[in-house]
Amino acid sequence: MDGLHARLNRREFVHPDPLEVLYGYPDLADREIVALLAASLAYGRVRSILNSVHAVLRRMPSPRRFVVETPAERLRDTFADFRHRFATGEQVAALLLGTGRLIERRGSLNAAFARHLKPGDETVVDALAGFAAELREASGDMDAHLVPSPTRGSACKRLNLFLRWMVRRDDVDPGGWEGVSPAQLIVPLDVHMHRICRALGLTRRAAADLRTALDITSAFRAFAPDDPVRYDFSLTRFGIRPGPDANLDEFLAKWSPAGHHI
Repeated sequence: MDGLHARLNRREFVHPDPLEVLYGYPDLADREIVALLAASLAYGRVRSILNSVHAVLRRMPSPRRFVVETPAERLRDTFADFRHRFATGEQVAALLLGTGRLIERRGSLNAAFARHLKPGDETVVDALAGFAAELREASGDMDAHLVPSPTRGSACKRLNLFLRWMVRRDDVDPGGWEGVSPAQLIVPLDVHMHRICRALGLTRRAAADLRTALDITSAFRAFAPDDPVRYDFSLTRFGIRPGPDANLDEFLAKWSPAGHHI
């Protein structure tokens, strides 16, 4: 795992990934908004994700100022023609409206999230549930598919991806948030990551749900107790980045307990 991390956890291997959009926003006040938007739309083909994220960002050149100062009606008009798979322009407008209201209420998304953490929380699960509920309330009760909640057993892959980007800081993840420890993060689990982790023997669970995400995170914690999600980026290069270092079958043949291919 550490060898894979050393080879692939590098900025040069980020593209194509919605994470790359964050690098253009050195101001944390803008970056956390861009991260939430990019993570919320991070489903489907990566090229489509990038096109959709850029289509939103072109209409909000200063993200923090835009979400705080733009009235609800103008937000809906601005994104009336937008669509990304299941996400409509109205839903994106609701997300941005809730984001702006939450920032006005708490000062930043960082502060809004951190206030839901309790002393002794081993993971971000409870804080994520509180943050998602508050964001949906601030938006006027937007559709839950953009901002799901772990209370229903969802792995919340996109929200955990957002947290990884904002909490961790290394060559890949830009970080910037305070008050949340990398040790509390949960692996952003999707079908692809689930299949890899099952083949590696990191979980036996069949469903890509919250319990499985916690199971895999616990396995990663055995290797890196202070930063269990550090392996997420390098493992997800398989199937995204071409080249010999990203050959999944060869990697699994070498490291899977049963030599599984997927």
